[in-house]
Amino acid sequence: MTIALVNPDMLRWSRLRARLTTVEVAKKLPTKLERVISWEDGEAHPTFKQAQKWAAVVHIPFGFLFLPDPPADTLELPDLRTVGGQPVDQPSLDLKETVTEVLRKQQWFREFLVEHQRDRLSFIGKFDLTSKPTRVAEHIRATLKLPHEVRATNSDEFMRVLINAAEDAGILVMRSGIVAGNTHRKLDVGEFRGFAISDEIAPVVFINSADAPAARLFTLIHELAHLWIGSTGISNGGVHSQRDEEIFCNAVAGEFLVPSALFFKHWKDLDEWEENFPPLTSYFHVSKFVIARRASDLGLISRKQFDKFYTRELSAFRQRDTPGGGDYYATAGAKNSKLFSRAVLAEALSGRMLLRDAGHLLGIGPEKIRTYADKIAT
Repeated sequence: MTIALVNPDMLRWSRLRARLTTVEVAKKLPTKLERVISWEDGEAHPTFKQAQKWAAVVHIPFGFLFLPDPPADTLELPDLRTVGGQPVDQPSLDLKETVTEVLRKQQWFREFLVEHQRDRLSFIGKFDLTSKPTRVAEHIRATLKLPHEVRATNSDEFMRVLINAAEDAGILVMRSGIVAGNTHRKLDVGEFRGFAISDEIAPVVFINSADAPAARLFTLIHELAHLWIGSTGISNGGVHSQRDEEIFCNAVAGEFLVPSALFFKHWKDLDEWEENFPPLTSYFHVSKFVIARRASDLGLISRKQFDKFYTRELSAFRQRDTPGGGDYYATAGAKNSKLFSRAVLAEALSGRMLLRDAGHLLGIGPEKIRTYADKIAT
């Protein structure tokens, strides 16, 4: 039995970073609580096997436990989230790891495009916060080559149309509800709904797909709006945000999906406001969520009414949701974006990149690369 001379301060730091108590760590290892406390106090040391398990439980490289001081551990994108008009607390480990993974892919894709001498995208940062949301919404629609009325049978189909159009325009659209393929680490919708990386060569939109499907549609347009004003950052996308960028992007998303002039014309002041859903969802071809969100943004219902409605919708989705299900390759395509996937696969299958490296970038086994290429081509 070999003792690991780890730094007890690093044990404590890594546990707190993962937002775990000593009781939770003891249960996950598993070992006695007294033993965990003695390790953190420096009175005893874990074995190498126990230290390796500790690193896995708190999601850090094993070598970190031997460092004299914690490494820099900051969120790598601007944080635009607010609660009650104030910046939020320290972001979770899940959010940090998701941002890091997406940035790694974005940086590879950017280098790939530069090497192939791709043109810069003229729509990135074309507008600013002094622009009219209606103009930005119209420019997004024109750039994505979408008609004023996208005929779709449901929100999922509408989402597919928008994502395909965005990727055709050169925007990576990545979606996931879990961290790095780990179904036990579900992203928290209450913490963030999406983020955007504004870049003239390789822009990215990430959607937290742990959210209700109808809400993701609004988030997608909201994050696209960030690109059009050249704004990089993480959004909670709530109706309570006080950040100028968030308020503006909410307005753009609303105008894109449900123009205010038409909405005011068709909205009826009813005792039961949700009775507006059937005619308005039919007229605008959007979900109940978008109608409720638009009514809240325009002051036709209170934030409390919208919050109550959204909580009910999210709860219903979670009861139907089955984590870990679905087609493996379709999930990989959503997580990586088809645009990014095709670039990596082209490099791998041409021999310019090792299958091992391609698998690492895509988060799939090297032995699945060729099958994934066949699936993503359809």
